[in-house]
Amino acid sequence: MNPYLDIHPEVADALLRGKPVVALESTIIAHGMPWPQNLETAMRVQAAVREGGAVPATVALVHGRMKAGLSDAEIEALGRSGPAVAKLSRRDLALAIAGGRTGATTVASTMIVAALAGIHLFATGGIGGVHRGAETSFDVSADLLELARSPVAVVCAGAKAILDLRLTLEVLETHGVPVIGYGTDELPAFYSRRSGLAVDQRLDTPEQVAAVLRAQWGAGLSGGVVVAQPIAAEHELPPGQIDQCIDQALQEAQARGIQGKAMTPFLLDRVSQLSGGASLASNIELVLANARLAARIAVAYAALGDAGRA
Repeated sequence: MNPYLDIHPEVADALLRGKPVVALESTIIAHGMPWPQNLETAMRVQAAVREGGAVPATVALVHGRMKAGLSDAEIEALGRSGPAVAKLSRRDLALAIAGGRTGATTVASTMIVAALAGIHLFATGGIGGVHRGAETSFDVSADLLELARSPVAVVCAGAKAILDLRLTLEVLETHGVPVIGYGTDELPAFYSRRSGLAVDQRLDTPEQVAAVLRAQWGAGLSGGVVVAQPIAAEHELPPGQIDQCIDQALQEAQARGIQGKAMTPFLLDRVSQLSGGASLASNIELVLANARLAARIAVAYAALGDAGRA
């Protein structure tokens, strides 16, 4: 057992029994949505995982302890604190642990905690990636490098639409991270179902995905897998409309000198404002859908038994 890790009793029992568990990030609670929608969404996402037959494990750092599974009170505290809570990626964890701090975990740091706990499925909205203009800013999310390190499958709607999706795929390919399209031949563009960019392979059932995970880790290959599921057609936003919002938000961020870890929360919030709340509504729906799919994959993966687990 890692000396800095606490596993919620329900999660620990499920892992001990080989039952399906799905990790969930906490940055979406503290930095991704306003109060009280963040709390409402967090609870709905946990319920969606349970409905799919798995145990939810929301991840965060609480008073210097890495937590795989939070109580309802801890989730509410993160939601109420919002952006006042630190946003923690890989580089921040040791500093926050040593300082006894509380923080919300990004995709990268959630993967780290999940892997330490022995959780191999993780549901989120969208992964980070290569930011637009990275050829001069060198702004590339740590999520991509963590996917090359931690044995966790991330179920998402692709990379966030505010990013350069083509370059994001290039970096994932360089680091040997398989990108599976669930029910699609194209990488989803977060708010939109299509990007025009091909995935490595299309799979159509949770069992097919679980077989790939078994092969990935059973063969001794390090790192994670991206499972990209398109947003449902009824919740999709027109690409032209959302691109206009993103372009304006990017111009405003540049004018205000916003960069680094502050960039993504600013852009998501500003795009929500510019879209009249439509992007936030779509974001919530795609997160719920990804939680349901991750639970189904976790169930299929658990059914493989000890031989199928990393």
